[in-house]
Amino acid sequence: MAGKGGGADKMARLMQAIVEKDNLANRPLIPNNKSGGSGAEALVAANTASDPDHTIMVTLNSFYTTPLRQPGLGIDVMTFAPVGRMAEDTFLLWVHKDSGITTFEEFLVKAKADGSGWVMGGTGKDSEDNIITDHLNGAYGLSMKYIPYKGGGAVAKDVAGKQLHSSVNNPSEALGFYESGDMVPLVAFTNDRLPLFPDVPTLKEKGSEFTYYMQRSVVGAPGMSAEATAYYSDLFTKVYNSADWQTYKSKKSLMGDFMSGSELVAYWNVQRDLHEVILKASGAIK
Repeated sequence: MAGKGGGADKMARLMQAIVEKDNLANRPLIPNNKSGGSGAEALVAANTASDPDHTIMVTLNSFYTTPLRQPGLGIDVMTFAPVGRMAEDTFLLWVHKDSGITTFEEFLVKAKADGSGWVMGGTGKDSEDNIITDHLNGAYGLSMKYIPYKGGGAVAKDVAGKQLHSSVNNPSEALGFYESGDMVPLVAFTNDRLPLFPDVPTLKEKGSEFTYYMQRSVVGAPGMSAEATAYYSDLFTKVYNSADWQTYKSKKSLMGDFMSGSELVAYWNVQRDLHEVILKASGAIK
Protein backbone atom coordinates (compact mmCIF):
# COMPACT_ATOMS: atom_id res chain seq x y z
CA MET A 1 0.00 0.00 0.00
CA ALA A 2 2.86 2.38 -0.86
CA GLY A 3 4.94 3.54 -3.80
CA LYS A 4 8.17 2.18 -5.22
CA GLY A 5 11.39 2.92 -3.36
CA GLY A 6 9.83 3.42 0.08
CA GLY A 7 10.26 1.29 3.17
CA ALA A 8 7.18 -0.84 2.53
CA ASP A 9 8.21 -1.50 -1.06
CA LYS A 10 11.74 -2.47 -0.04
CA MET A 11 10.34 -4.73 2.67
CA ALA A 12 7.95 -6.47 0.27
CA ARG A 13 10.65 -7.12 -2.30
CA LEU A 14 13.12 -8.37 0.30
CA MET A 15 10.53 -10.79 1.67
CA GLN A 16 9.81 -11.95 -1.87
CA ALA A 17 13.53 -12.58 -2.38
CA ILE A 18 13.86 -14.48 0.92
CA VAL A 19 10.89 -16.72 0.08
CA GLU A 20 12.36 -17.51 -3.32
CA LYS A 21 15.95 -17.94 -2.09
CA ASP A 22 14.97 -20.32 0.72
CA ASN A 23 12.24 -22.03 -1.34
CA LEU A 24 9.64 -21.35 1.35
CA ALA A 25 6.54 -21.32 -0.89
CA ASN A 26 5.41 -23.31 -3.92
CA ARG A 27 3.99 -20.22 -5.64
CA PRO A 28 5.80 -16.90 -6.23
CA LEU A 29 4.97 -13.72 -4.36
CA ILE A 30 4.30 -10.87 -6.81
CA PRO A 31 4.68 -7.34 -5.31
CA ASN A 32 2.19 -4.85 -6.73
CA ASN A 33 2.42 -1.17 -5.72
CA LYS A 34 -0.95 0.44 -5.02
CA SER A 35 -0.19 3.77 -3.38
CA GLY A 36 -3.16 5.89 -4.46
CA GLY A 37 -5.19 7.72 -1.83
CA SER A 38 -2.66 7.12 0.97
CA GLY A 39 -3.17 3.38 0.61
CA ALA A 40 -6.92 3.54 -0.12
CA GLU A 41 -6.34 1.90 -3.50
CA ALA A 42 -4.64 -1.07 -1.86
CA LEU A 43 -7.20 -1.35 0.93
CA VAL A 44 -10.09 -1.43 -1.54
CA ALA A 45 -8.29 -3.92 -3.78
CA ALA A 46 -7.69 -6.28 -0.85
CA ASN A 47 -11.17 -5.74 0.57
CA THR A 48 -12.77 -6.75 -2.74
CA ALA A 49 -10.26 -9.46 -3.70
CA SER A 50 -11.84 -12.28 -5.68
CA ASP A 51 -9.27 -14.73 -4.29
CA PRO A 52 -8.70 -13.76 -0.63
CA ASP A 53 -6.67 -16.90 0.10
CA HIS A 54 -4.01 -15.65 -2.33
CA THR A 55 -4.11 -11.90 -1.55
CA ILE A 56 -1.83 -10.42 1.10
CA MET A 57 -0.84 -6.82 1.76
CA VAL A 58 2.14 -5.07 3.33
CA THR A 59 0.71 -2.41 5.64
CA LEU A 60 1.80 0.82 7.28
CA ASN A 61 -0.04 2.93 9.85
CA SER A 62 -2.20 4.18 6.99
CA PHE A 63 -3.89 0.82 7.57
CA TYR A 64 -5.55 2.68 10.48
CA THR A 65 -5.57 6.31 9.36
CA THR A 66 -6.92 6.00 5.81
CA PRO A 67 -10.16 4.18 6.80
CA LEU A 68 -10.63 6.71 9.62
CA ARG A 69 -10.20 9.64 7.23
CA GLN A 70 -12.21 8.06 4.43
CA PRO A 71 -15.18 6.27 6.02
CA GLY A 72 -16.85 6.13 2.61
CA LEU A 73 -14.41 3.39 1.66
CA GLY A 74 -16.35 1.03 3.92
CA ILE A 75 -13.13 -0.54 5.20
CA ASP A 76 -13.09 -2.27 8.60
CA VAL A 77 -9.45 -3.13 9.27
CA MET A 78 -10.44 -5.65 11.92
CA THR A 79 -11.83 -7.90 9.15
CA PHE A 80 -8.35 -8.39 7.65
CA ALA A 81 -6.49 -11.58 8.48
CA PRO A 82 -3.69 -11.11 11.07
CA VAL A 83 -0.81 -12.77 9.24
CA GLY A 84 2.18 -11.17 10.94
CA ARG A 85 3.85 -8.01 12.20
CA MET A 86 7.40 -8.13 10.90
CA ALA A 87 8.68 -5.03 12.70
CA GLU A 88 7.99 -1.51 13.84
CA ASP A 89 9.81 1.11 11.80
CA THR A 90 11.30 4.31 13.14
CA PHE A 91 11.42 7.94 12.05
CA LEU A 92 14.10 10.62 12.04
CA LEU A 93 14.00 14.29 11.10
CA TRP A 94 16.25 14.93 8.09
CA VAL A 95 17.67 18.01 6.34
CA HIS A 96 20.20 18.48 3.55
CA LYS A 97 23.80 18.97 4.63
CA ASP A 98 23.99 22.26 2.72
CA SER A 99 21.30 23.75 4.96
CA GLY A 100 24.02 24.20 7.55
CA ILE A 101 21.65 22.87 10.19
CA THR A 102 23.24 20.30 12.49
CA THR A 103 20.98 20.34 15.57
CA PHE A 104 17.27 20.20 16.33
CA GLU A 105 17.50 23.63 17.97
CA GLU A 106 18.94 25.15 14.80
CA PHE A 107 16.16 23.49 12.82
CA LEU A 108 13.49 25.05 15.05
CA VAL A 109 14.99 28.52 14.64
CA LYS A 110 15.19 28.26 10.85
CA ALA A 111 11.80 26.58 10.34
CA LYS A 112 10.08 29.12 12.59
CA ALA A 113 11.72 32.02 10.74
CA ASP A 114 10.70 30.63 7.33
CA GLY A 115 7.10 29.90 8.37
CA SER A 116 5.11 28.30 5.54
CA GLY A 117 8.12 28.80 3.31
CA TRP A 118 9.72 25.81 5.02
CA VAL A 119 8.57 22.69 3.17
CA MET A 120 8.39 19.21 4.70
CA GLY A 121 7.81 16.28 2.37
CA GLY A 122 6.19 13.01 3.41
CA THR A 123 4.38 9.91 2.23
CA GLY A 124 0.66 10.59 1.88
CA LYS A 125 -1.85 13.03 3.30
CA ASP A 126 -2.72 12.65 7.00
CA SER A 127 -0.26 9.77 7.06
CA GLU A 128 2.51 8.90 9.50
CA ASP A 129 4.77 11.63 8.12
CA ASN A 130 1.92 14.14 8.19
CA ILE A 131 1.12 13.23 11.81
CA ILE A 132 4.72 13.91 12.88
CA THR A 133 4.79 17.17 10.91
CA ASP A 134 1.54 18.29 12.56
CA HIS A 135 3.03 17.50 15.95
CA LEU A 136 6.15 19.55 15.27
CA ASN A 137 4.06 22.45 14.00
CA GLY A 138 1.75 22.38 17.01
CA ALA A 139 4.28 21.67 19.73
CA TYR A 140 6.94 24.14 18.61
CA GLY A 141 4.91 26.96 17.07
CA LEU A 142 5.94 26.19 13.49
CA SER A 143 3.88 26.57 10.32
CA MET A 144 5.76 24.28 7.94
CA LYS A 145 4.06 23.42 4.67
CA TYR A 146 3.55 19.68 4.19
CA ILE A 147 3.65 18.16 0.69
CA PRO A 148 2.42 14.55 0.31
CA TYR A 149 4.25 12.11 -1.98
CA LYS A 150 3.30 8.59 -3.07
CA GLY A 151 6.38 7.00 -1.51
CA GLY A 152 9.17 7.66 0.95
CA GLY A 153 11.86 6.95 -1.62
CA ALA A 154 10.77 9.95 -3.68
CA VAL A 155 10.69 12.11 -0.54
CA ALA A 156 14.26 11.22 0.41
CA LYS A 157 15.41 11.81 -3.16
CA ASP A 158 13.93 15.30 -3.16
CA VAL A 159 15.53 16.19 0.18
CA ALA A 160 18.85 14.98 -1.20
CA GLY A 161 18.17 16.99 -4.37
CA LYS A 162 17.25 20.11 -2.38
CA GLN A 163 13.67 20.15 -3.68
CA LEU A 164 12.45 19.83 -0.09
CA HIS A 165 13.77 21.40 3.10
CA SER A 166 13.17 18.42 5.37
CA SER A 167 11.56 15.04 5.83
CA VAL A 168 10.86 12.46 8.52
CA ASN A 169 11.96 9.49 6.43
CA ASN A 170 12.44 6.02 7.89
CA PRO A 171 16.11 4.96 8.09
CA SER A 172 15.73 2.48 5.21
CA GLU A 173 14.49 5.24 2.90
CA ALA A 174 17.22 7.79 3.62
CA LEU A 175 20.17 5.57 4.46
CA GLY A 176 21.83 5.78 1.05
CA PHE A 177 21.70 9.57 1.07
CA TYR A 178 22.93 9.62 4.68
CA GLU A 179 25.88 7.42 3.79
CA SER A 180 26.73 9.67 0.83
CA GLY A 181 26.66 12.66 3.17
CA ASP A 182 23.74 14.44 1.50
CA MET A 183 21.18 14.05 4.29
CA VAL A 184 21.71 14.85 7.97
CA PRO A 185 19.55 13.33 10.76
CA LEU A 186 18.71 15.76 13.56
CA VAL A 187 16.46 13.88 15.97
CA ALA A 188 14.81 10.46 16.32
CA PHE A 189 11.15 9.98 17.32
CA THR A 190 11.94 6.90 19.41
CA ASN A 191 12.19 6.02 23.08
CA ASP A 192 15.93 5.41 22.87
CA ARG A 193 18.70 6.36 20.48
CA LEU A 194 18.94 4.13 17.43
CA PRO A 195 22.04 1.90 17.28
CA LEU A 196 22.54 2.92 13.65
CA PHE A 197 22.59 6.60 14.65
CA PRO A 198 24.15 6.68 18.14
CA ASP A 199 24.96 10.40 17.94
CA VAL A 200 21.42 11.46 17.02
CA PRO A 201 19.37 12.45 20.10
CA THR A 202 15.74 11.51 20.58
CA LEU A 203 12.97 14.06 20.81
CA LYS A 204 12.46 12.81 24.36
CA GLU A 205 15.96 14.01 25.17
CA LYS A 206 14.81 17.43 24.03
CA GLY A 207 12.05 17.45 26.62
CA SER A 208 9.15 15.97 24.63
CA GLU A 209 7.17 12.83 25.44
CA PHE A 210 6.24 12.34 21.78
CA THR A 211 7.37 9.07 20.19
CA TYR A 212 6.06 7.44 17.04
CA TYR A 213 6.55 4.05 15.40
CA MET A 214 5.08 2.51 12.24
CA GLN A 215 3.97 -1.07 11.85
CA ARG A 216 5.49 -3.18 9.10
CA SER A 217 2.87 -5.91 8.94
CA VAL A 218 1.53 -8.43 6.48
CA VAL A 219 -2.25 -8.85 6.45
CA GLY A 220 -4.54 -11.16 4.56
CA ALA A 221 -7.58 -10.06 2.60
CA PRO A 222 -10.95 -10.14 4.40
CA GLY A 223 -12.51 -13.54 3.90
CA MET A 224 -9.20 -15.39 3.97
CA SER A 225 -9.71 -18.89 5.32
CA ALA A 226 -8.28 -19.98 8.66
CA GLU A 227 -6.15 -22.54 6.80
CA ALA A 228 -4.63 -19.86 4.53
CA THR A 229 -4.08 -17.47 7.45
CA ALA A 230 -2.19 -20.19 9.32
CA TYR A 231 -0.16 -20.97 6.19
CA TYR A 232 0.93 -17.35 5.73
CA SER A 233 1.64 -16.83 9.42
CA ASP A 234 3.93 -19.85 9.30
CA LEU A 235 5.53 -18.61 6.07
CA PHE A 236 6.30 -15.15 7.44
CA THR A 237 7.51 -16.58 10.75
CA LYS A 238 10.14 -18.37 8.67
CA VAL A 239 10.91 -15.14 6.79
CA TYR A 240 11.22 -13.25 10.09
CA ASN A 241 13.60 -15.84 11.53
CA SER A 242 15.79 -15.89 8.42
CA ALA A 243 19.31 -14.49 8.63
CA ASP A 244 18.56 -12.12 5.76
CA TRP A 245 15.56 -10.57 7.52
CA GLN A 246 17.34 -10.25 10.85
CA THR A 247 20.29 -8.56 9.14
CA TYR A 248 17.96 -6.18 7.31
CA LYS A 249 16.06 -5.46 10.51
CA SER A 250 19.27 -4.55 12.29
CA LYS A 251 20.76 -2.48 9.46
CA LYS A 252 17.57 -0.46 8.94
CA SER A 253 16.91 0.22 12.65
CA LEU A 254 13.69 -1.78 12.65
CA MET A 255 12.31 -2.63 16.10
CA GLY A 256 9.88 -5.14 17.61
CA ASP A 257 9.29 -8.88 17.59
CA PHE A 258 7.12 -11.02 15.32
CA MET A 259 3.43 -10.90 16.19
CA SER A 260 0.44 -12.75 14.70
CA GLY A 261 -3.02 -14.07 15.45
CA SER A 262 -4.98 -12.71 18.42
CA GLU A 263 -1.91 -10.84 19.68
CA LEU A 264 -1.72 -8.90 16.41
CA VAL A 265 -5.47 -8.20 16.47
CA ALA A 266 -5.12 -6.75 19.98
CA TYR A 267 -2.21 -4.61 18.76
CA TRP A 268 -4.36 -3.31 15.86
CA ASN A 269 -7.15 -2.39 18.28
CA VAL A 270 -4.82 -0.31 20.42
CA GLN A 271 -3.15 1.37 17.43
CA ARG A 272 -6.45 2.16 15.68
CA ASP A 273 -7.80 3.85 18.82
CA LEU A 274 -4.53 5.75 19.27
CA HIS A 275 -4.60 7.04 15.70
CA GLU A 276 -8.22 8.08 16.03
CA VAL A 277 -7.20 10.26 18.99
CA ILE A 278 -4.23 11.68 17.05
CA LEU A 279 -6.30 12.50 13.96
CA LYS A 280 -9.05 14.14 16.01
CA ALA A 281 -6.49 16.24 17.89
CA SER A 282 -4.99 17.46 14.60
CA GLY A 283 -8.39 18.24 13.12
CA ALA A 284 -7.99 15.66 10.34
CA ILE A 285 -11.24 13.97 11.42
CA LYS A 286 -14.11 14.99 13.71
